[in-house]
Amino acid sequence: MLHATEHADVPSAELDTILRGGPFHVALRAAIAARGLPLQRVQHHLSRRGVKVGVTSLSYWQQGARRPQRPESLRAVRALEEILQLPDESLIRLLAESDARARAGRPAGRSYRSLIEASDVLERLRSELDRPLDGGLHTLGHHECVRIGARRELAGRESHHIVRAHHDGVDRFLAVHHGDPGCSPRDMRVRALENCRTGRVRWDQDTGVLVAELLFGTRLRSGDTFLFRYGVEDGTAGPCGEYLRPFDSPGGQYALQVRFDATALPVRCHRFTQHSAAAPRSGRQDLPVTGPHHCVHVVEPRIRPGIVGIAWDWE
Repeated sequence: MLHATEHADVPSAELDTILRGGPFHVALRAAIAARGLPLQRVQHHLSRRGVKVGVTSLSYWQQGARRPQRPESLRAVRALEEILQLPDESLIRLLAESDARARAGRPAGRSYRSLIEASDVLERLRSELDRPLDGGLHTLGHHECVRIGARRELAGRESHHIVRAHHDGVDRFLAVHHGDPGCSPRDMRVRALENCRTGRVRWDQDTGVLVAELLFGTRLRSGDTFLFRYGVEDGTAGPCGEYLRPFDSPGGQYALQVRFDATALPVRCHRFTQHSAAAPRSGRQDLPVTGPHHCVHVVEPRIRPGIVGIAWDWE
């Protein structure tokens, strides 16, 4: 039972309005403020009900930085309705409504299944082109610029590679592009921009994977370095909500820049990393959209096996 002295002087009518309209994190924050409870006390009341949630998680929930999704977290939300003396299902309803809005408004991200399917397809396409996994090249630097168009689509990207051969005779690189769900890889165009020309191109419609040979016009000896640049024109799918780059082996520096059309700017961006396709995302850091070209970027001084990406939210 909560004591009256724990209540803050917050108008009940205002809280009722917030509970009706949400969103979830605003309603939770308002309810906690209305009861005058510090988060440590909220956590204490939860633990007395057999629900374990950290103060940090509670803080993230009321800031909107994270959302309760696991069964234990949803148990906590129902317990919070009792602790904060709210109507039954009031917070759960707001959470369900915001989930539905997110599913309707957010472009589909890359699921674990889609990444695994794309990996399997990539191996098949590599085999068709008779190219090994690393191609005899070690990455010293990889700078990538992604363009998001006026329709919020992945319009295209450019990649600038600095590589070193680790055996004699290397004369090409296999470029990989993974389009967004619903894309048409047969309608994409590969552009050889510097120190290379386009060779054979293969794609898979179901996964949106495209691979293209980039021919150097010379055979490298072991230890030789080489610089080349290419681009992929895409623009064949719907709204894009993230771009990620998987790495199978360690290497040098990786820089990813995402450039947004001036007429289609996101409301927020953040970077993330994953140790593998099956691992949870971590390393989240907000990225402000800056400059006249409306860009965000991340720089990894050393490539490690895993995934590096940038995600964003549209209004």
